[in-house]
Amino acid sequence: MRLGFIGTGTISGAVVRGIAGDGHQITVSERSRAVSRALAQSHANVTVADNQSVVDQSDIVFVGLMADVASAVLRALAFRADQKVVSFMPGMPLDAVGQMVHPARAAALMLPFPAIARGDSPILVQGDAALVREIFGARNTVVEMADDAEMAACLCAQAVLSPVVRMVGDAADWLGDRLSDPGKGEAFLRALVSSSLSASACGPLIEALNTPGGYNQRLRLFMEESGMRDRLREGLDRLEENG
Repeated sequence: MRLGFIGTGTISGAVVRGIAGDGHQITVSERSRAVSRALAQSHANVTVADNQSVVDQSDIVFVGLMADVASAVLRALAFRADQKVVSFMPGMPLDAVGQMVHPARAAALMLPFPAIARGDSPILVQGDAALVREIFGARNTVVEMADDAEMAACLCAQAVLSPVVRMVGDAADWLGDRLSDPGKGEAFLRALVSSSLSASACGPLIEALNTPGGYNQRLRLFMEESGMRDRLREGLDRLEENG
């Protein structure tokens, strides 16, 4: 496919790296220059061009701009009616993107995560999930959202990643103080958590770790009694209310 990227930041760079070996012709915009230059140097099928040239050379255009500059940048470009546009801009409705890229079709809102660079990553999609699945589905899990409300809820819930990482990191620091090689503690906990969650849904996993009087049960109950679950729901509610 002929794929173009307008706005080449961290996420767009990860997306390009994840599909650069699939034989596509990929054109990326000059900004961010450091990211786009690194992509072109690493992959022979990736070239750097100005925004209008990205549009001209692509059949599918991915847009990863900051919301406050998106309108000015996109309305200055001439899109074609046969083009599809995929937005990486959460919080901006597809119909608003469609007005900016007319006569092209705003096909999907796609929320990728940095792990897409190596595959085995979730991708949230609203709109043409089949298109996103065709390009990325071989190595990633495409999760289709029904509407704006579902996408907004998932945007809130995905924020659990940071506190989970903090919790694992803090436990690794505690463990590192007790090991001859502190690095082994974090490596052990990362492997433990990632392998356990990838192999089981949360409910069955909690039940499997619920041995009466066991370490897992005792720590979980202590944290729940300290208000962990209530504080988590309160934080998610705040994100949902305030956006």
